[in-house]
Amino acid sequence: MTAFVAPLQRNSWQALQASAHAPLPHLRDLLQQAGRAQQFQIDAPHLHLDFSRQRINADIWTQLQALASESGVLTQAHAMASGDAINATENRAVLHMALRGANMANPPWGAAISDQVNGVLDRMLAFADTLYNGQATGHTGAAITDVVNLGIGGSDLGPRMAEQALAANASAHVCVHFVSNPDAWALHQTLRGLTPATTLVVVSSKTFTTQETLTLAHSAKRWLLDGGIPESALGAHVAAVSAAVDKATAFGVLPENIFGFWDWVGGRYSVWSAIGLPLAIAIGSHHFRAFLNGAHAMDQHFLNAPAEKNMPLALALLGIWNRNFRDCPTQLIAPYAWRLEKFTPFIQQMDMESNGKSTCLDGSPTAVGTGPIIWGGLGIDGQHAYFQLIHQGQHTIPVDFIGVRAEDTPTSGLPMAAEHHRVVTLNLNAQAQALACGRDAAATAHALEAGGLSDAEVARLTPHRSFAGNVPSNIVWLDQLTPSALGALVALYEHKVFCQAAIWGIHAFDQWGVELGKTMASAMESGTAV
Repeated sequence: MTAFVAPLQRNSWQALQASAHAPLPHLRDLLQQAGRAQQFQIDAPHLHLDFSRQRINADIWTQLQALASESGVLTQAHAMASGDAINATENRAVLHMALRGANMANPPWGAAISDQVNGVLDRMLAFADTLYNGQATGHTGAAITDVVNLGIGGSDLGPRMAEQALAANASAHVCVHFVSNPDAWALHQTLRGLTPATTLVVVSSKTFTTQETLTLAHSAKRWLLDGGIPESALGAHVAAVSAAVDKATAFGVLPENIFGFWDWVGGRYSVWSAIGLPLAIAIGSHHFRAFLNGAHAMDQHFLNAPAEKNMPLALALLGIWNRNFRDCPTQLIAPYAWRLEKFTPFIQQMDMESNGKSTCLDGSPTAVGTGPIIWGGLGIDGQHAYFQLIHQGQHTIPVDFIGVRAEDTPTSGLPMAAEHHRVVTLNLNAQAQALACGRDAAATAHALEAGGLSDAEVARLTPHRSFAGNVPSNIVWLDQLTPSALGALVALYEHKVFCQAAIWGIHAFDQWGVELGKTMASAMESGTAV
């Protein structure tokens, strides 16, 4: 393995530092440059990236490519795909790509792993389809109409996000619910409208020891039993996604309803595994496989596209530029599709749990900023809330706008769906342009004068109604919000996070801070010292 070189010691990093201190035209002027719009665009399967509103020029973009090369990002990516134990603090491989690429010929991770993945996937999807198609029954013979997934973190955020995003593909026979918080009201609010005899509870916990999930599981089990289900028939109403078959069986889950996964599947990268069971129940095996295929297509783009046209690498490098060279410690993610409402919190976990680190690969403290603070939510809603701070506050906050080009809301149910889509898309484009260009004092004064205000009023209001602009942003466009496009979008951000960790020289696939909290809770409960 090549000896670790800290970011500050890399020639490309130093060149970027010099560029960051050199004068750069305002974004409103950069956007007028011939050929810029065409140069800063990248296409990948199901997605298009427009990064023309980033505060870079051709020279800086070349320097960022040099940083990726000097950091060995794509070499490290191939090591991950080959099953090297890149999660070095836990001595594990990182193979979420194998979960969606198990049918490829000569996979880099080997046929044995693909065989394991396909075995669990086929069994899990067959089980999911019985529920999706309305064929699964409870102990009375009545069809299961509701599935309640109990899990937290990666066992909740991914399937929950994707289930809402892919609502157009939802089953007509079963409704999927998600509960992650052990606060009693969270579970009560879900269960009080359900009937035990027609409900299936899925417990999603790799170890079957997660305190929050088991609290929910035992409470839900009591609800099933108190609702008239004999303990001997409990197996018709519970399933588990876990590697701890013995614990799940002891809980009352039938062995054939336990679906496992492996230690090389990180929680925040596990929606592709059996953790995706509730999603598969909601959308069916056909759409779930399309979700996997979309991610696999992005994997192949990431591993094979040239660096300058590599979408995940581009997102990562632009984030590095803003985080480390433009002093922007946060990153806003603003989807403009309601069905992507939960995408930002999902990426928040993925990014901040992965790259919220302060220790380099060699054990030394990091000397550069690492993972940004990820926040945000639906862009339309944000425009009437925190976007004011982005426009005129004292922070420069880079934005990832996420839009969908094609509208698919059934016009039979909503005849004006096309008009809704037009308004949403118009606002996305307008916000990106307004944040980039702003409006200087002269243009503001002219606008106020055109509105008929007196000279005195123009002079008084101009400072309050001018906008600095120069806020960098990306627009990620989905062709349509299909399972394939969503899979590609999630994989895009997974690989972006990986690339940034590779450049910063940190471990992206452990989460010892999370583990400390769990350890502390257990110690306090047992009265022992940590």
